[in-house]
Amino acid sequence: MRKVGSKTPRLRLDSNCYRQLHRQVLERDGWRCQTCGSMQNLQVHHLKFRSQSGGDKEQNLITLWVECHLDVHSRD
Repeated sequence: MRKVGSKTPRLRLDSNCYRQLHRQVLERDGWRCQTCGSMQNLQVHHLKFRSQSGGDKEQNLITLWVECHLDVHSRD
């Protein structure tokens, strides 16, 4: 019989910590969309969605312009 490992719970930050992380990601990405380079209407996107157990951690977040963000979600 195969032993099944336990899942690691995803990291979900409280609103204050998430706001700080959000700003940190924007600064890391130079306040530019990482797809098109726009510097307006920026949002932070989870590479692995929260609904798919993606955590609130810097390496799972990327800066996107609102239209690029919508494109990503319309493909999924």
